[in-house]
Amino acid sequence: MPDAAGHLPFFYGSISRTDAEEYLKLAGMKDGSFLLRQCLRTLGGYVLSVVYNLQFHHYPVEKQLNGTYIIVGGKPHCGPAELCEYYSKDADGLCCALRWPCNRPSGVECKPGVFDSIRDNMMREYVRQTWNLEGQSLEQAIISQAPQVEKLIATTAHEQMAWYHGNISRDEAQRKLYSGAQPDGKFLMRERKDAGSFALSVVYGKTVYHYKIDHDKSGKYSIPEGSRFDTLWQLVEYLKIKSDGIITVLKEACPNAINFSFLVAPAPPSLPKGRPNGSNGYTPEPFDGKSRILPMDTSVYESPYSDPDELRERKLFLKRDLLLIDEVELGSGNFGCVKKGVYKMKKRQIDVAIKVLKIQNGNEKTMKDDMMKEAEIMHQLDNPYIVRMIGVCEAESLMLVMEMASGGPLNKFLAVKKDLIPVSNIVELMHQVSMGMKYLEENNFVHRDLAARNVLMVNQHYAKISDFGLSKALAADNSYYTARTSGKWPLKWYAPECIKFLKFSSRSDVWSYGITMWEAFSYGQKPYRKLKGQEVLSFIERNERLPCPTNCPKEMHQLMLDCWIFKMEDRPNFENVESRMRLYYYSISNKTEEAEMTKE
Repeated sequence: MPDAAGHLPFFYGSISRTDAEEYLKLAGMKDGSFLLRQCLRTLGGYVLSVVYNLQFHHYPVEKQLNGTYIIVGGKPHCGPAELCEYYSKDADGLCCALRWPCNRPSGVECKPGVFDSIRDNMMREYVRQTWNLEGQSLEQAIISQAPQVEKLIATTAHEQMAWYHGNISRDEAQRKLYSGAQPDGKFLMRERKDAGSFALSVVYGKTVYHYKIDHDKSGKYSIPEGSRFDTLWQLVEYLKIKSDGIITVLKEACPNAINFSFLVAPAPPSLPKGRPNGSNGYTPEPFDGKSRILPMDTSVYESPYSDPDELRERKLFLKRDLLLIDEVELGSGNFGCVKKGVYKMKKRQIDVAIKVLKIQNGNEKTMKDDMMKEAEIMHQLDNPYIVRMIGVCEAESLMLVMEMASGGPLNKFLAVKKDLIPVSNIVELMHQVSMGMKYLEENNFVHRDLAARNVLMVNQHYAKISDFGLSKALAADNSYYTARTSGKWPLKWYAPECIKFLKFSSRSDVWSYGITMWEAFSYGQKPYRKLKGQEVLSFIERNERLPCPTNCPKEMHQLMLDCWIFKMEDRPNFENVESRMRLYYYSISNKTEEAEMTKE
């Protein structure tokens, strides 16, 4: 399968950001000069590098699951050529329209990526083995299954690389690296004992250093605190250009003596899936993604807090053992308190957070009904950026059992770790919150209590939305919910229509998201500190808004201001908010992670 952009004269292949900027300099730095290159971190993606006002701008081009290409926040296009053609007529969010293609100079070939040289053979062998095809049927199957199979084999391509040594011990890795010459940057990759976990072993100064490779919930691979990649071979190629947290750039692979012929998963033992075609036996059915686990596939999120069987059952009431650890209290409120507990499943036990109902003043039925409504709401939600409810336990008190987010509320987390959390980290966390809220919007849920106190931290780079006590599921034909009466509400987080007309919608959640952003970029400060609840509405009606927090990027404060547009219908929705957060997060990631990249 040739690269979708391979025929374009302004496509340079697998070059670094620095190389791209050098070519654009040589082309004269005219406004609208541009070139296209492979993305070093995402599968099938590109980066569009553009000159405007003597500055370089780099836009990630993502390949979607349906095969289209998109710049975040823009329209999808059937190919990179069509995307560039579109932006040559309309800037549509770019710094300027594309005017002057920076074609490859004479004698400069499109630089292939490491995967490009083995992709075709791997695809051919995988389709041949999986469906037992030959001849024309094989060729047709390769064409029809290409997008899915290419993604699948890319996640195993590291097994074809000379530097991959499979399941060897740390001592064996050191023995191999010490064998022969030991130049700085000599390296190999190996499996660790933990399933799906890897380590990178590197020589520097005649000493071997070992680095664990993290594999996060979104399927990305990285050295801890380093750049994240869709595949292991992309991580290695990047580390050949920039050390990015390890002691030196990678230079010389320590070759594995094993002859790797084809190491993707073998064909299933049963007959190949498909239907008879009268020639070579079978025509493959559409690839369903189930013949192997795809580490990078996040289309289905399976919580680490449930057994697969229990995940399928989706029972509201728990049948397994629940141990409450009374002495550890995580928080409290009008409902009662949240304590730490242990939930014993079929094969293991896990830490959980347990919301324990507090009965007082004869309000047992009301409190129980409210908690069950919250449980029913949470039970319908399944998203990596929303705290998952495991179930309800009825004992001496009603208990809501949820997955543990041990970092605590976002506002307290940021206040304590203010000196350790850079602005880019806050952008990352708020982008995750926007993805969770986009999921709620798409599923017709209104949160009604979004605030930094209700965003819980799994770790420094992973946040989840919690507390659905005020949430409402809207009917399919309804875009808002009207409360019958007011209550003890967080007015400083509420949009004007919520306070004045008791009217709640996804757009009022957008307002609350803006306040949550302000809290985050203020490192946990309280909004409208000197104003009382009702005074906030007068402040808003005077067209006054919270000021930009210290060191907060102007783009982020502008997004807050857009979230605080007075008229509900004029505010952005969460689809728009999420795409703006993602585009900004990518832009600062590019600046911080690629700015110093130089070609070896």
